[in-house]
Amino acid sequence: MKEEAVTSELCIYTHSECPVEITLDILGGKWKGLILYRLLDGKKRFGELKKLLPKVTHRTLTMQLRELEMHGIVIRQVYAEVPPKVEYRLSPLGVSIQPIIVAMHDWGTMYKKTMHGDQK
Repeated sequence: MKEEAVTSELCIYTHSECPVEITLDILGGKWKGLILYRLLDGKKRFGELKKLLPKVTHRTLTMQLRELEMHGIVIRQVYAEVPPKVEYRLSPLGVSIQPIIVAMHDWGTMYKKTMHGDQK
């Protein structure tokens, strides 16, 4: 797409219908992208996600997962067991976000190398 086409297309959207704003409203925030990144390789239990994201609070992880579920991005499956077993996985709509998450990973890798050398 030519830059001119993008620029003129951007002008026709109000804030409430702008596709970029819609995407950021759904995926925005510090933890949602990381949750989705961790779910790319398959379903996870809440405790597994918490271990993979040690800096997120229990409450915040719960809220972020609920929002992703509400938007149809994540599927929450509860098993009738004692204690209850709950797993989270990407919905088909959530799987469609994979190229965005992978692009963010790749861009972050490139940025880190550019700004900080090849330090790990």
